[in-house]
Amino acid sequence: MDYRYYEQEFQKKYARSPLLVRSPGRINVIGEHTDYNEGFVLPAAVDKEIVLAMARNDTDTIRITALDLGEEVQFEVSQADRVAEPWARYIAGVLLQFQQLSMDIGGFDCAFGGTIPLGAGMSSSAALECGVGLGMATLFDHEIEPMELVKAAQRAENEFVGVKCGIMDQFANVFSRKDHVIRLDCRDLSYHYFPAELDTHTLLLFDTQVKHSLGSSEYNVRRSECEEGVALIVRHFPETQINSLRDCTKEMLDQVSPRMPGKVGDRCTYVIEEIQRVEQACNALQTNELDRLGKLMYETHEGLSKKYEVSCAELDFLVDQTLPMKAVAGARMMGGGFGGCTINLVERSGKEDVVAAVKRSYSEQFDKEPKVYEVNIAEGTGTINAFAS
Repeated sequence: MDYRYYEQEFQKKYARSPLLVRSPGRINVIGEHTDYNEGFVLPAAVDKEIVLAMARNDTDTIRITALDLGEEVQFEVSQADRVAEPWARYIAGVLLQFQQLSMDIGGFDCAFGGTIPLGAGMSSSAALECGVGLGMATLFDHEIEPMELVKAAQRAENEFVGVKCGIMDQFANVFSRKDHVIRLDCRDLSYHYFPAELDTHTLLLFDTQVKHSLGSSEYNVRRSECEEGVALIVRHFPETQINSLRDCTKEMLDQVSPRMPGKVGDRCTYVIEEIQRVEQACNALQTNELDRLGKLMYETHEGLSKKYEVSCAELDFLVDQTLPMKAVAGARMMGGGFGGCTINLVERSGKEDVVAAVKRSYSEQFDKEPKVYEVNIAEGTGTINAFAS
C-alpha cells in the first residue's frame, strides 16, 4: 500500500503533516458462533487495512474526511453524542468512551481510507474504531493499554453505534501478530498465539456479494436456542457447574437432547463440536498439518449449514465447488452467516485455477461473479512508521 497517498491527501486538505496509523481488517480461521457461548475463536488480522492521517488542530472542532466515500463530517468535541452520519458514529463513539475514561481529547483533523472491502466480513468497523482510538491517544499524549483500547472500541460499537458485537473483532485488530493466529478465550479474554506460516498455501476469500435479511433476527434466535439448551442441561445435571455450552460435554448433551424442543439439540451439538474444533485446529497449526486444518474447516461449514442453519445457497455453493479441487485444503463460510464470504485454504501453486473455476461456476449459477480477496496474516493496529520500509 502507498501510505504516502494518505499523507499527501491530508496535506492537501489540511496543510499540515499528519500522524499516520494503519488498522487492519480481520479473518476468523475457525470458531464461529462460539463467542457468545463462552468458547474459543481463532482470528487474525490481515493485510487489508484502513489508513488514518491525523493531526491536532488546536481548536475544539473535529474534522473528518472519508476519502473513499468522498464525504466530510465536522463536529465539536463537546457534541460528539449528536453525530448522525453512520460511518462517523464509529469515530464519535470512541471519543465518547475516551471522555468517560477522563482522557482529554481536543480538536483534530483526520482523513482516512483503505483497502478493507465493505460488507465482506473483515470488520472494517473495528479497524476504524481501534485505529482512530490509537491515533487520538497518540496525538494527545495519553498512554492506553491495548486491552483498554479494545474494550473502549467495543463499547463504542455496542453503546453508541448500537451493534451488539462481541469483542473478537477489536481484539484481533489490536493484538494480532504477523504470521500468527490468536486463540482467544471468550470467557476470560486470555489468549495464546499459534504459528500460521502458510508457505505453501494462501488464504482466499470468495465474496458472495449477498447479505440475506434473515441475519440479524436469526442471530438472536440462535443465541436464545443455545441458552435454552444450557438451561435444560443444567436441570439434568444440577450438581455440575454449568454456565454456558463451553461447560457442556457431548456426553451430557446426548443424555438431554431427546428432551430438547425443535432444533435446540442441533444448535448445541454444533457449538460443542466447534469449540473442540478450535483446539484441534491449534494442534494442526503447531504441527503444520494444513490438510488436517482444512478438513476441520469443511466440518465447521457442514455444521454451520446443517446443524446451526446459518448458511445460504450462495455460501453452500461456493464451498461445494471446492470439494473436488485438490488444491483446496479446506473451505467454510466465515462470519455470522446468510451471506458474506467463504474462507478457503488453497495451495499457492493452484490458486489461479481455483479462482477461475469458482468464478465461472458461480457466475453460471447466480449470474454474477464472486469478488475474490487474497489475504495474508498481518500485524495489529499501529503507527505506519513502525511497519513501513
